[in-house]
Amino acid sequence: KSKCMAKISKYTLSVCVITKNEADRIRKCLDSVKHLADEIVVLDSGSTDGTVDIVKEYTDNVWVTDWPGFGPQKQRCLEKATKDWVLFIDADESLDKTAQNALRKLLAQEAIEEVAFTIKWGVVRHGKMLKHGRSGRSPLRLFIREGSSFTPVQVHEKVIHPEGKVGRLPGILLHYTVRDYGEALAKNAKYGWLGSQKYFENGRRNNSLLLVIARAYWTFFQIYIIRGGFLDGRIGLLVALDYMQTNFAKHAGLWVLTREEKIQRKEKREL
Repeated sequence: KSKCMAKISKYTLSVCVITKNEADRIRKCLDSVKHLADEIVVLDSGSTDGTVDIVKEYTDNVWVTDWPGFGPQKQRCLEKATKDWVLFIDADESLDKTAQNALRKLLAQEAIEEVAFTIKWGVVRHGKMLKHGRSGRSPLRLFIREGSSFTPVQVHEKVIHPEGKVGRLPGILLHYTVRDYGEALAKNAKYGWLGSQKYFENGRRNNSLLLVIARAYWTFFQIYIIRGGFLDGRIGLLVALDYMQTNFAKHAGLWVLTREEKIQRKEKREL
């Protein structure tokens, strides 16, 4: 039973979170949703910093598991949810007051015609909330539970929900994406390599380092110029360069995997 505040709504809500070593920011996340949730479901993949103990202050629905990747882990978490609607929120995110009030009103409606909702991201980097570039997105985080699932991929998983209308929930999903720039660099490398592996497993190959460089520069141009990242000032420039770096790493990794595959095939032929 989740330790959530009592509420009266027409529809019930499961809040789902996956965690690992989030003790310094999980309270902000859960405090923003505890009064909205009928249950909070958390899957932790081996925290060593007290995250699980903090989460148990909010809910008894906590499981410690291995780490199979983002898609499979979120699917596991979703399968433990039992309520009408699901809000999937990351441990480094929180709903602002406008989004909290909008969600409360939505769940109190007599009927909800939508099957899912996006929420505008408010990415916070180095003390500034970004409104443009890749930060200007609205991820789909709120959806009807029955008939929904996650794609079984290691990274950049997506929600598969029943066919129907997708709405936009008012308010902001605040995303405190990195603690410091060292973590930003580590995430660039992590997601770049995961992206390389995902592409390779899906049958994509890359034989050109020039294409690697071109894709990286195109990413910067798209985020900083086309999507208006320059409007976020110096932090917007820094973040656009970070995305450029991640894209370079992803396609460079794919080039290396492609090269290694060719070498292995050649060695087999020569045996």
